[in-house]
Amino acid sequence: MKRRYALLLVLVGMTLLASCAKKTPTLNLLVWEGYADPSYVKAFEEKYHCKVAASYMGSSDELMAKLRGGSAANYDVISPSSDVAANIASTGLAAEIDTAQIPDYASLSPQLRELPLVKANGKTYGVPFMWGPNPLLYDSSYYKTAPQSWAELWDPKLKGKISVWDDLSTVYMAAQVLGYDKPDPSHLYNLSDDELEKVKAKLLELKPNIRKMWTTGGELTNLFQNHEVVAAMGWPLMTNQLRKLNIPIGETIPKENTTGWIDHLMITSASENKDLAMKFLAYMVEAKTQKAVTDVTGYTPANPNAAQFMTEQEKKSLHLDDVDGYQKHIYFWQNVPRRAKYNEIWNQVKAAQ
Repeated sequence: MKRRYALLLVLVGMTLLASCAKKTPTLNLLVWEGYADPSYVKAFEEKYHCKVAASYMGSSDELMAKLRGGSAANYDVISPSSDVAANIASTGLAAEIDTAQIPDYASLSPQLRELPLVKANGKTYGVPFMWGPNPLLYDSSYYKTAPQSWAELWDPKLKGKISVWDDLSTVYMAAQVLGYDKPDPSHLYNLSDDELEKVKAKLLELKPNIRKMWTTGGELTNLFQNHEVVAAMGWPLMTNQLRKLNIPIGETIPKENTTGWIDHLMITSASENKDLAMKFLAYMVEAKTQKAVTDVTGYTPANPNAAQFMTEQEKKSLHLDDVDGYQKHIYFWQNVPRRAKYNEIWNQVKAAQ
């Protein structure tokens, strides 16, 4: 009897060990909306017998706050934009990437690969993923022709009818209206105290027109879907979502041009799943995956080989037929040396009644 009991205990122990061995690994992401859609993530999960769990960020500052606030260990992969990528690379928050483990790395756009945003001490800490503008979105049933200038958002007729992003991009936009991007667009990210005060005053003039500030793409999509707003600064993601819902939406880059972003994929230095995370990065920049991401987001892929899976109209809509020409209208986000001051100004605008 004792021998049978001992044998039973052994069998139970082996079963428990086998159960533990079969535990499904989970890859945790902190990324922008649209970067973990089941339409392409599911294939990765099936191939590597894992689960991908995504959390979404509403701004670059939210990402930085979480990484520096002790939450970095909760995430394996992040998708910082060009305004904070260099800071993450140089402060030990990201793990070094062995690009030899990413078969498609050499196929990525040379203009994006060679940017110093995610390189430090001769090492690489990020892989270019997607890029795009912050366009002016408008209700095409309200506007007979596309708005020509960001300044049109200040029209008194739009009282309570617009939305702005709860992000420093709105500060940059107001600075453009004031002409602070001339002749040097990079000056948007190096405004003086006097210029920031004038930007604040300009944004305070805009407040009566703001129905609500959005923090996630879904919020802005809902505002347009419910016909609560007629114009806003947004992302191509929202344009894609609204068109699929048959909501009348237009997208344009005004005469002042606009700011934009280059998103990278990084592995956090605190990740305990670095091997799986590296496989995820490699998968996400494959041409077929890049095409699938553009289908969801409307963003332009870092891997130009994705174009082979697109129709001529899709290539044109993503500006792959004239990348250089299109990028001339986008002032890509840069590191803001006085980011704390910019946030102080923006918080004062938000708090004002």
